[in-house]
Amino acid sequence: MAATQIPEVVLESSNGRRTMPVLGFGTAADNLQPEVLVAAVLDAIKLGYRHFDTAAVYGSEQSLGEAIAQALKLGLVGSRDDLFITSKLWPNDAHPHLVIHALNKSLHNLQLEYLDLYLIHWPISALPGKLSFSIAEKDLMPMDFKGVWAAMEEAQRLGLTKSIGVSNFSSKKIEDLLSFATIPPSVDQVEMSPFWQQKKLRDFCKANGIVVTAFSPLGAIGTSWGTNYVLESKVLNEIAEARGKTVAQVCIRWVYQVGATLAVKSYNKERLKQNAQVFDWELSQEDLDKISQIPQRKMMLKEELISANGPYKSLEDLWDGEI
Repeated sequence: MAATQIPEVVLESSNGRRTMPVLGFGTAADNLQPEVLVAAVLDAIKLGYRHFDTAAVYGSEQSLGEAIAQALKLGLVGSRDDLFITSKLWPNDAHPHLVIHALNKSLHNLQLEYLDLYLIHWPISALPGKLSFSIAEKDLMPMDFKGVWAAMEEAQRLGLTKSIGVSNFSSKKIEDLLSFATIPPSVDQVEMSPFWQQKKLRDFCKANGIVVTAFSPLGAIGTSWGTNYVLESKVLNEIAEARGKTVAQVCIRWVYQVGATLAVKSYNKERLKQNAQVFDWELSQEDLDKISQIPQRKMMLKEELISANGPYKSLEDLWDGEI
């Protein structure tokens, strides 16, 4: 399998000006067998992928760690430093005194000495305890943003992670964080696709030296909250047909061309290969104009984080109008 050279972007506020591959491999999947993930990661490395995205709550850290160990043993990469590994802090652990502990647990699962990027998964905390995608309404708690971010900064200073950032943060929440941060976030990982283009957030992050990473750029088909809108879009299919590309390639190229990075999830070798073949061609201005006219609809509203007694009483509170 011929490897593709994937471009990289500089993370300005990292420990030592770290660069991050613009195309990452996502590992969030329901009921995925560990051996399937290990095999897919090894295939991805052979194809040129170097950025792998996981999270404490995904249950994929151990399998990803095993795949990394095998890749090093097989000589598929020269050293650990050739890879870029991202993981995330789940709300149950989003408390100042638990951040370092949670990060160390992720490192243990991954069999690594450091992460390249550690993100706060959601701008909310939950009662400490077992990690679960489904958080009971009674367990929702306001986050001590200053305390949690100070612990994230300490993790970077200790070398446990090279860079720190956030996920699912609105422009306003990042602005609030920047008002007290000593180390600014390097990345905001958010839902982004041609059907949810995030222009306001992208412009804000660009102005503040923060890299936007798109998750679910293809619509997250196969998840409880995903949609067929993206891959079945008439506009995107017409552009793909005219260019001799897949709709997925058009979406990935669009994300890259508007200045964001992305994490794409696929465990099919051929699709992995196709998804990386987007850097030797480009969408025309006419293509970009057509995509910019697509009606916008957010997939992941996260209504379960809304509670009369919780920190967010409405979707407006959670997303600060960016819905």
